[in-house]
Amino acid sequence: MKNTSKGFTLIELIMVTIILGILAAVAIPRYMTTVQEAEKAAEDATISAIRAGLESYATEQMMTNGRRSWPANPFDALATKPSKFDNDGVADEDGEWSWEADAAPAESGTIYHQRNDNSVWSWDYSSANDGTGQNDDTGTLSGRSTTSVSNDDA
Repeated sequence: MKNTSKGFTLIELIMVTIILGILAAVAIPRYMTTVQEAEKAAEDATISAIRAGLESYATEQMMTNGRRSWPANPFDALATKPSKFDNDGVADEDGEWSWEADAAPAESGTIYHQRNDNSVWSWDYSSANDGTGQNDDTGTLSGRSTTSVSNDDA
């Protein structure tokens, strides 16, 4: 009798499925870590741009007024704001940057960024003088910290 059937056996299909499952179990967590690291790097780039913009703004203020100072809103120091930026104080969309000024003193507040996994990260900012020098009224921009705000897209 001649065997003319073509195709895969059930065992072969099960083995391929198992191998693909193992590969997915290894690849998906690595992919998620890579995505999180990429978002962190993008945040770092934006914060670096804000720092550079603040220093440029302070230099311009020094030439104009004789004193280095930072603006009340750190995004005012940028020539180009991030594509998803608003001033409403709530980062409630994926990739959104937001600024929320404190009630008092008005020269301080918080920068927020929502990542694609809906986690919200923040940086404290103050344009108030952090030094003792007469000619330096530059403020502070803290490092990244997580925020307890939960933004569910419900």
